[in-house]
This record gives sequence, structure tokens and C-alpha cells, in this order.
Amino acid sequence: MPAPASIDAISALTEWWGDMGVEVDDATVQAYLKVAERTGPAAESAPAQPARRPRRKKVDWVEEARKIAASCQTLDALKAAIEAFEGSPLKGAAENTVVCDGTPGASLMVIGEGPGAEEDRRGLPFVGKAGQLLDRMLAAIQRDRTENAFITNVNYWRPPGNRNPEAEELAVCRPFVDRMIELSQPKVIVAAGGVPAKSLLASSDGIMRLRGTEHVFKTAGGFTAPLIPILHPAYLLRRPQDKSRAWRDLLLVEQRLGELGG
Repeated sequence: MPAPASIDAISALTEWWGDMGVEVDDATVQAYLKVAERTGPAAESAPAQPARRPRRKKVDWVEEARKIAASCQTLDALKAAIEAFEGSPLKGAAENTVVCDGTPGASLMVIGEGPGAEEDRRGLPFVGKAGQLLDRMLAAIQRDRTENAFITNVNYWRPPGNRNPEAEELAVCRPFVDRMIELSQPKVIVAAGGVPAKSLLASSDGIMRLRGTEHVFKTAGGFTAPLIPILHPAYLLRRPQDKSRAWRDLLLVEQRLGELGG
């Protein structure tokens, strides 16, 4: 129904037209009445319907990481891509993205678990007390991060409370880890601690079972290298009596590097 005020206005208008000698047919009046129905106060008071927002597609961050990693052709490009990546829930609470340190393309690659407090603060892997011990361990087999060793992690952001990274947090980093290995082409990979060893080898065995032996590691892109798990330096700080085990593992690393021309 049209608003009464609109009908009265149209009636008054048609009467005025009649007084002025203008003939107005019924079809014209009906057309004006229809306009009044659409544009009267009742129509104006109807609330505007909000535009329906398109539903956002859920991002598969692991697949996104695969695409980004595959597009990187240099270590510098890969490092920049990891730093710009927003797919890990850990990133928001971390101070820095901790990607790598050392000599790119070195024959020895050491892969740790992820950043602790000091690493998060400085943005570099293995720079706290455990990192200082790692440097001494590498020096015992004539390796140094500034000359012939490259260091990275299986996770690039510090978990709250220094807890171990969870499976989905490791999964979203894995394409970057594989790509870093493929671009670096190391002769030997060292997995420092249980978390990287189990993650890289897709094993449920603990570090005591995995250490002391060589494993074949293959990336998603097909690059293959021997991987030797060792005890994490932080563990050795807590249990120095196990340093003899660590020494035997380092000798195995040194031996394999010599055999492979590294």
C-alpha cells in the first residue's frame, strides 16, 4: 500500500493540473501511484540489506609453503621467503624468525630443533650455551660455521615456554627445510637432537636408538644425503657423562665427510 501522504500529494497535483486546463489520463495517475509505493516513507524506512561478504577460503599453509619453497632458486631467496611466511602459529609470539647461519653450500649441514630464548632474541640458530658447545664439538672435527659448516633448524620460530614444536608446526616448515637442503647440496647432514632426527626420518624412535648410525635422507624433490643423528648439545650440558657417545658420533660424521670428499 502507498503511504497516505504520497496519495494526497498526487491527488492535489492532478487537481491543480485540472485547474490549469491540463488533461491527465488515468494511466498517468496510476504510474505516479506505483512510484509512490516504491519511494514512499515505508520504503525509505526499510533497512538496507548488508552486502553478503564472500566466504574466505581456508588456506592450506603446508601446500602454500610447498609452492613458495619450490619457487625459490637461491638460499637468499628462500631465507627471505621464510621470513615473510605467515603460515606458522608460532610466528606471532616470536621476536625473530631464525632461519640459518654459517657457510652456504658447506659440505656439512647441521639441523637443530628450533630457536630458544637467546636464538629468538638474536635471530640466529645455536648461539646460546648449547650453541657454544656445538661450536666446540664442530671444532673437534675441524669444522666451523664461519668456514665449512651450515646450520639451520626444522622450525624457525620459538615455541611458547621453549616447548617442543608440535607436529603441525613442523609440517608447515618442512617444505622450506627440504628446499634448503636441496639448494645447499650438503655431503652429510647432522640432525642435532631427537626432534629434528625423528621429524626428518619420520621415525618414532628416540634419539638414543637413532644416534650412532647413518640413515639415508631423501627430500621431496629427490635429493639424497646421509643423515647422522647426534645428541643435542643442550642434552650434553645436562648429562656430560654422555659426551663419549657424542664424540663417537662426531667421529662418524668426520669419517663420512672424508669418504665423500667433504
